[in-house]
Amino acid sequence: MPALTFVIPAYNEGPRLAEGFTRLAPTLDQWGADDVEIIIVDDGSSDDTLRQAHLVYGHLAGLRVVRHDTNLGKGAALRLGLSLATGDAVITADADMAIHPHHAGELVTALARVDLAPGTRAINGHIRYEQRLRTYAGALFNRLARHYTGTTLRDTQCGFKGFRLASARLLALTSLVEGFAFDLEILYLADRVGLRVEPQLVTWDDVEGSSVHVGRDSRRMLRDLRQLRGTRYENPVVTLAADVDLDVVRRAVASARLHGPVLARGEHDALIVFSRQGALGALDVAQTLGATLRTAKIDELRGRAYEAL
Repeated sequence: MPALTFVIPAYNEGPRLAEGFTRLAPTLDQWGADDVEIIIVDDGSSDDTLRQAHLVYGHLAGLRVVRHDTNLGKGAALRLGLSLATGDAVITADADMAIHPHHAGELVTALARVDLAPGTRAINGHIRYEQRLRTYAGALFNRLARHYTGTTLRDTQCGFKGFRLASARLLALTSLVEGFAFDLEILYLADRVGLRVEPQLVTWDDVEGSSVHVGRDSRRMLRDLRQLRGTRYENPVVTLAADVDLDVVRRAVASARLHGPVLARGEHDALIVFSRQGALGALDVAQTLGATLRTAKIDELRGRAYEAL
């Protein structure tokens, strides 16, 4: 397993991938190429993003490029990338690497203490962009986010976030939002399941060429935000004894050719949590282990110890 995975969502980012790699390269050199996995998710781009991803990052042994046939949204791209990650620590980063990548080390250090270390650009509670409209829209959205979800974070939309592997996979399994509000949804879900969260101050450059359309995307983000509390979050799970052997579970999951499940150990039982699309494979796992497949609500996952499978 690599020490660190970077998950990079990319929609029509062909012109910006090379500059982003230039920003990231010193961090890769510091960690060592063999210890870093790069997952680029081309979210149905209509430009040459796929070609540029291979040209710019193709020399790296730990590169994995996957693609959606159509544009589904940043949330869908991140969900796929997080489910495929294998590093002990996982960091999401925008393709332009506007957040200075050298902060990766600080996020990984924080992950020794907590489950989730989101970057924050907020200084004295405010984020200031070069565009006044974007600054105003961002402040308004954060105010609404705090109102609807109760989060205290002042920068929910920073694309630079650090996760323990099991936490990354759990949030990928349980989340539903496909658009830009995914960043807020995973913070909301992290609170629902009791993950420990510690924001880390990061520095950044306001790089031009963002794919965010303030008017259109703000409306969609607000719609998704307002629906979070009323969303019924449920996943297929297989119930096992609390002390079940991790290697036995991993062999059963591998035999079913599934990727991304998480073992959630509680005081009285352990649950293998699967994606909503993985019910058929979950049934195979249940039969292999002589266990029962059922559906669990998100609150049943709260306060457990999580292990990536």
